[in-house]
Amino acid sequence: MGAECIKIIYTVGICIDKCDASPFEVVSIFLIFEFKSENTMPTVGQPAPEFSLYNTEKKQINLKDLRGKNVLLLFVPYAFTGTCTKELCMVRDDITYFDHMDAVVFGIAVDTPYALAKWKEEQRLNMDLLSDFNKEAMTAYDTKYDVFGAFQYRGVAKRSAFVIDKEGVLRYSEVLENAGDIPSFDAIKACLETLR
Repeated sequence: MGAECIKIIYTVGICIDKCDASPFEVVSIFLIFEFKSENTMPTVGQPAPEFSLYNTEKKQINLKDLRGKNVLLLFVPYAFTGTCTKELCMVRDDITYFDHMDAVVFGIAVDTPYALAKWKEEQRLNMDLLSDFNKEAMTAYDTKYDVFGAFQYRGVAKRSAFVIDKEGVLRYSEVLENAGDIPSFDAIKACLETLR
């Protein structure tokens, strides 16, 4: 049992003592808190989870400020790795398509803005790279590995893609368990075509 659950039980216990709650009410309260503590995948058709992350120029990027533009979020595990580099270079080479679709593309990784800046420079990447060092966005989008790779790292993003429309509504979601796979850019483009 996690520390959060222990705190909930302790709080509910105090509530029983002070409020004379029934056992049924105790279980109901506990289940509500437990349910809310679980991460859930954002649902297509619902508002996309907000985020506020720093780019490689140390500028804060907020999703709410991007209303009026389509947004493509590409979560990748790490900077400088083979598949991550291949994926973002594919986007780099096709950036005019995304511009034509009025879509802003963001690569998001757990690396610091400084590491991402070096990667961006080396690969001549022409989209913003955002640092999710505190794992807030990957948690909000439920795209975080519990344990990743041979070194058993924790808090690494699964390779995933999310399309958000001009009103901030999630229109496409793809989360890959296998870090060696790349999102379906055909499906992403098909989604963007519907948002023109």
